[in-house]
Amino acid sequence: MTIHREGRKIVRHAAILFVLLALAVYFLFPAGHWGQYASFLFIVLLYGWTLWFFRSPVRTLASDPGALISPADGHVVIVEPIDEKEVFGRPMQQVSIFMSPLDVHLNRCPADARVVSYNYFPGKHLVALYPKSSRLNEHNTIVFETGGGIRFVVRQIAGFIARRIVCYCKEGKVVRQGEELGFIKFGSRVDLMLPTDTEILVRVGDRVRGGVTPVARFARSSK
Repeated sequence: MTIHREGRKIVRHAAILFVLLALAVYFLFPAGHWGQYASFLFIVLLYGWTLWFFRSPVRTLASDPGALISPADGHVVIVEPIDEKEVFGRPMQQVSIFMSPLDVHLNRCPADARVVSYNYFPGKHLVALYPKSSRLNEHNTIVFETGGGIRFVVRQIAGFIARRIVCYCKEGKVVRQGEELGFIKFGSRVDLMLPTDTEILVRVGDRVRGGVTPVARFARSSK
């Protein structure tokens, strides 16, 4: 396991801050005071969580040209048909994955594809579990097209805690399944918008892993 590049600067700054806090605690409390031990424990746990949040685990990525692989680690919170209005203006299927502050927050490309468009939308920071956060919250919308001409959307959504979404996809870029798509800092959600005839392989409550778990399979006739 390594620290992802999006977190290295934060981890360095956190280390300096926590050292200064530890020194302040050392001089604030008498030696051996319970408050000193409690504060030191809190600082260590908080720094440990910072390292854990920005981890980039080594894993064997899936290679399945016929499937869409999960773009994120987390739990499936929505699987339902929707009237998708932001991009296509027609019915689609939505699969939403909620990433808690304890999950890996690196996002990955679900399939081999070309980036048709990328758009950033400023917005609110509602709790990402709320269905309306998909359209009201700050988010990135990336439209992909497979070699077979099938178009789908990956939407990175900021949550209540998340305040920065990073996306590595630019219009015209050709991506590979499992390639890094971006990173969302401190809790969030990723939505997939898929054609209506797509076979969904997951259910609400399922635990998925980015770059590993198959979540859907396109029908050959999808457009």
